[in-house]
Amino acid sequence: MERYPFSYDPTQPFIPQVSDWIADVFYEVLPEAGFEVRDEQIYMAFQLERAFLEKQTIFAEAGVGTGKTLAYLLYAICYARYTRKPAIIACANESLIEQLVKPEGDIAKLARHLNMKIDARLGKSPNQYLCLQKLDQARLREEDGELYQEIYQELPPFVHNYEALQAFSPYGDRSQYPALDDEQWNVANWDVFQDCFSCDKQHRCGQTLSRDFYRKSADLIICSHDFYMEHVWTYEGRKRGGHLPLLPSHSSVIFDEGHLLETAAQKALTYKLNHNVFEEVITRLLKGEIRESLAYAVEDAIMQSDNLFAMLKQESKPVPGSERREITLHPGLLAQIQAFSSLIDSIQEELVLEGGLYTLDEFQLNIVSEHLEMIQIALQLFEDPSKVITWVTEDATGTSLVVMPRKVQEVLKEFVFSQKMPVVFSSATLSADGSFFYLADSLGIDEYLSFSVASPYDYENRMKVLAPDFTSSDAFAEKVDVTLEMLEKTQGRSLLLFPSLEEMHAFKQSLQSRSETSNQQRFLFEGDQEISHLISQFQHDEHSNLCAVSLWEGLDVPGPSLSHVVIWSLPFPPNDPVFAAKRKAAAGNAFNEVDMPYMLLRLRQGIGRLIRTREDSGIITLLSPELQADEGLRKKVEKALPVGVAWHKSAAQVWQEHAESKL
Repeated sequence: MERYPFSYDPTQPFIPQVSDWIADVFYEVLPEAGFEVRDEQIYMAFQLERAFLEKQTIFAEAGVGTGKTLAYLLYAICYARYTRKPAIIACANESLIEQLVKPEGDIAKLARHLNMKIDARLGKSPNQYLCLQKLDQARLREEDGELYQEIYQELPPFVHNYEALQAFSPYGDRSQYPALDDEQWNVANWDVFQDCFSCDKQHRCGQTLSRDFYRKSADLIICSHDFYMEHVWTYEGRKRGGHLPLLPSHSSVIFDEGHLLETAAQKALTYKLNHNVFEEVITRLLKGEIRESLAYAVEDAIMQSDNLFAMLKQESKPVPGSERREITLHPGLLAQIQAFSSLIDSIQEELVLEGGLYTLDEFQLNIVSEHLEMIQIALQLFEDPSKVITWVTEDATGTSLVVMPRKVQEVLKEFVFSQKMPVVFSSATLSADGSFFYLADSLGIDEYLSFSVASPYDYENRMKVLAPDFTSSDAFAEKVDVTLEMLEKTQGRSLLLFPSLEEMHAFKQSLQSRSETSNQQRFLFEGDQEISHLISQFQHDEHSNLCAVSLWEGLDVPGPSLSHVVIWSLPFPPNDPVFAAKRKAAAGNAFNEVDMPYMLLRLRQGIGRLIRTREDSGIITLLSPELQADEGLRKKVEKALPVGVAWHKSAAQVWQEHAESKL
């Protein structure tokens, strides 16, 4: 294929030539194919020129309908070909990735209308793939073993028979199992406790095969924020262990819905310790001929680990709206952690002596040593509790201790933003109160370019907002009443956004006692099936309702299927250990510096799900008793609405105005 989609003059600077070609694309080529000329899109393109020319970080805030994806794709593809390194497009979640790479998505549109062959490959997070080892265990389960046996039998033949692999054969992707709910999927998918390097199935693993394939992309690698941050966090460790980094060397990074990168960084830059996993790994040493002192050290460490995690399970407290359980680092707990750390030290010293005797399998010894090193790094962070953020989780693997150093900003600064390459943050909501400081500061970005361009859509006439007053002491019941009333008026067609799983499950439970009303509606709940499958059902069943926690951003459902967005409550961050640490570190008013900007950014994203084309119209229902009681909060929320959009307290009035606007 042609290296560049334009006639390149090597005697002239490259990026200005790209910009000239992009101007032709937006002014001539795409309009001839039926696309409209968008001034906002062209403005964005010329702002991006400087970021690629100077290899800088840029906050590109562009409203819905500006065509921002096409603008950054054109620069990313051309620059990838110029440098002979792929560009990374990191999206906030898997549903966003699917929208980008689907047959009718933006990449396919560019390829078709510009007559280009675009090499775009998908790099999904490891937890989006089956784990063959876990699948083997799942097949033995009494309650649902047949389900996993069926999945096993449907795997490609080369997985079972070790046939020669002639070409890349993708399999084991979450999206291939839409009927599994999240709980069923988590029984058989990869998780952080899997030891891939020692797995005898790794060369037939869908995750491994996919990684080998996407690394060879010439133009684009599409992945999630989580995956990119895992690449950053594991880069040095994988190199030390003789393994390739998760992503190849790349020319640029675009963070789509970039305001969510900090959350992905916090998730990736953590250590996760679990007693069951520790015991399984450390007892590998007992299978060889080892000295008595090492055997005693192993047994003591297992006993201390059991005691420590029993204390964590007993003392951890649930946090409303969060899966993170809070723990208090009192002297007794710190003493237990120190005792465990000392025993790990003893084992490591014993292993140095044992290694010289060559009585242990070297491969197994390396696995145990790496696991112990990870544990020790995590435990040593507790030597200064002020420098660590920690919490407990409970899941199928048991009680886990999660440890995060208070240095996320430093890691991002060193391994992402200090690299001399273009880094683009793209979203409709990057600023808070007109400033990019909140996002830049949270990511440790000192120098950056920025711009904002508004949406071209007529929100004043296309969007109506209902924010009813609450008159009873039972706000939850009143929220359910208002929601069902509005769903009846809109005949479904609604996206219900919840700040937490707890609130969504409570709403789901309440429908059971209102079966006469709720049975008239079809509800789809996030977690019941694979998310992209749920979105497809919602889009094609016009009168259905989709209830979700993770779709505040990225969901793109134009047309009548999404004519109503319910904001169940204002999306303030939970009071979990991570946000508690951010509040503690705030220089002034923690609520105004941490909670309010987070809520406003997320609220603007949720509101943005409603109007996706010039023809769309609909209603936003804001269910928040706080708006009634707090005038300052109400003014902040009003300011977050698109220009010209006012809210009403009466459902009847909103519905009447909405009906009149459609005439």
